[in-house]
Amino acid sequence: MAPRTGTERTSRTRGRLLALLLLVVAPVCAEYLTAYDPEVTGQAAALVGGLVVLVPLYGAPAVVIREVAARTGMHWTGILALAGAFGVVQAGVVDQSLFALHYLGYASWEDDLAPTLVAPLGVAGSFALNFLLGHVVWSISAPVALVEAFDRRTGRRPWVGRPGLVVLVALWGLASVLVWSDIRADGSDQASAGQVAAALAVATGLVVVACTFGRRRLPPPTQGRVPPPGVVLGAVFVAAAAYQTIPSTWLGVALGIAIVLVTGLVVTRWSRATSWGPRHVAAVAGAAVVARALVGFASVASTVPQPPGGYTQNVVLLLLALALVLPATFGRAPALAAAGGAPEEERGPRATIE
Repeated sequence: MAPRTGTERTSRTRGRLLALLLLVVAPVCAEYLTAYDPEVTGQAAALVGGLVVLVPLYGAPAVVIREVAARTGMHWTGILALAGAFGVVQAGVVDQSLFALHYLGYASWEDDLAPTLVAPLGVAGSFALNFLLGHVVWSISAPVALVEAFDRRTGRRPWVGRPGLVVLVALWGLASVLVWSDIRADGSDQASAGQVAAALAVATGLVVVACTFGRRRLPPPTQGRVPPPGVVLGAVFVAAAAYQTIPSTWLGVALGIAIVLVTGLVVTRWSRATSWGPRHVAAVAGAAVVARALVGFASVASTVPQPPGGYTQNVVLLLLALALVLPATFGRAPALAAAGGAPEEERGPRATIE
């Protein structure tokens, strides 16, 4: 085996560092930005300690999904589908919040669930939308897009080796079992066998979508005009912020779906242009993350009594989010391909939302 060059060693080290960053960014986006849990909000030691479970629970699958995409040539359709499969398993099988009528002693759970509850299915429309979209966007896809923006190599390349993937999958499984056991011990409602089977069936279907449509050859890019990353960031932020304000009613569900569909169609159309690149993808993800971070301020303001240090946590996480989003969106473009011209991501295939 030929010895690795200094460039190869640097590239491998950078990939591992990016994987480590994603391991932390994913759980913070998934759990801490909204400051929904008063038991840990504002408590630095509890937040850091919680990462012992949350990093394997959210960070590990984020890295695994990204690595699967890198190794199989999946574009964003595949990543989004795998993120959806993760979300269904997480909410429907692991913590079973998707099917719970009473959950972990949250006082407002029943009040929030009742307006959109479909009793025969044991699922609330608003909860299904928020839980599943939350996992797709904030647990997996947005963290992946932001961290990938710091990989200067052309194309989506693997960051960790196969042994590392095995370890991550094992940690993810252990964390999932731990959460599942904790939920059962707490006395929250348990999903029925039929509900678990339905969740697994949906997740399997999404994996199939990822492995088929997620790997299909994309159409050639168009010559359409695309706004600069800053404009994309602002536009998607408005949509993401609007989504955060929808009520837990069927009208809110309809508005939420409309916001997601319109935003998705616009971004998909933009992504087909030759001028669309990784900075635009980072702008879409960054807008969602910043909007999510602002929700934390409302969560603290509405909590009675307000958790000490809650606003400090909000400010720190917002600043950290901006410290990640701004350079990812406005930093220098990835290195050009050796043959010259725009890198592969700038020409569209792997950055395209399709």
